[in-house]
Amino acid sequence: MNRKHFIKSTALMVAASVGGSKWVGAIPSDSEKLMPIIDTHQHLVDFKRFGKDWANPPVAGNFGIKEYEKAIEGLNIVKAVYMEVAVPAARRSEEVLYAMELCRDPSTPTVGAIIKGDLYRDDFEDYLGRFQGSSCIKGIRAGFRSEESILDKRVIERVRFLGKVNLSLDLIVPPSWFPNLAKLMRSCPDTRFQMDHCGNADPRAFFKDETFGKPDHDRDEWITGMRDIARGNHVVCKISGLVSRSTGYPLSVQNIAPAIDQCFDIFGSDRVVFASDWPWCLKGMQLSSWVSLLKDIVKDRPTEDQKKLFHKNAIRHYKI
Repeated sequence: MNRKHFIKSTALMVAASVGGSKWVGAIPSDSEKLMPIIDTHQHLVDFKRFGKDWANPPVAGNFGIKEYEKAIEGLNIVKAVYMEVAVPAARRSEEVLYAMELCRDPSTPTVGAIIKGDLYRDDFEDYLGRFQGSSCIKGIRAGFRSEESILDKRVIERVRFLGKVNLSLDLIVPPSWFPNLAKLMRSCPDTRFQMDHCGNADPRAFFKDETFGKPDHDRDEWITGMRDIARGNHVVCKISGLVSRSTGYPLSVQNIAPAIDQCFDIFGSDRVVFASDWPWCLKGMQLSSWVSLLKDIVKDRPTEDQKKLFHKNAIRHYKI
């Protein structure tokens, strides 16, 4: 991005932050009105922009910014962070430009982006360098080739590099990989991490019986691993994903709350953030229903803790 383009982008973002955006300007001052929400995991599967046959949302349709805006009507979602959606590798740069375009447009709620990154590529640092200086790019999401490769010297060096350039790392790994992941995090204390989708929790692990089948992971293994991960204050937990993986059990407060309560107990109220996982949440329910369910789950928590979950922690963590 050239200097002129960057200055223009920054000016637009500043205008949005002081109320130029219809979304930010919608934050209610009356505490009795809807609490403002920041969505830290906004997927946009825009087939109209990128063509078909590269993603499989749980329901048919296009899921671009206009469809997202329709889905959040009346919810007071005032800001959103775009999350990469695994576009074909050859089009990743185009996806980044798409996200930056959204961020520069104050008429959309999108104010930041997590882009796809490959920790094993030799050009990893050069690739990210192309976007250095953009206030839109907040971090990357990356996977690991194996449990052992989490502690590969190259991986550690590149995760440390993220911290040097003020970028974060979003992660989804099996709970059995948590011990090595915790070691990686301790080796990279200057890098911010996000554990996506409640640490890949399966709600059934916290059910009292196996009426709805065996969970994907052991309850105690998950708790022990998440506690180890949460030892680092540079790690936050996204409260999301639980309604996106339902295997037939009722998506009720009774069934979903235990996993969320564990995340609060382990990370504390200062390190949990709301995330919609739209449109993948549609596997279980509409985005509005997910927001309503989560509000019901946390309604007895202090109001300040609810504010932290729904917007305050995201503002601090992503600097938005």
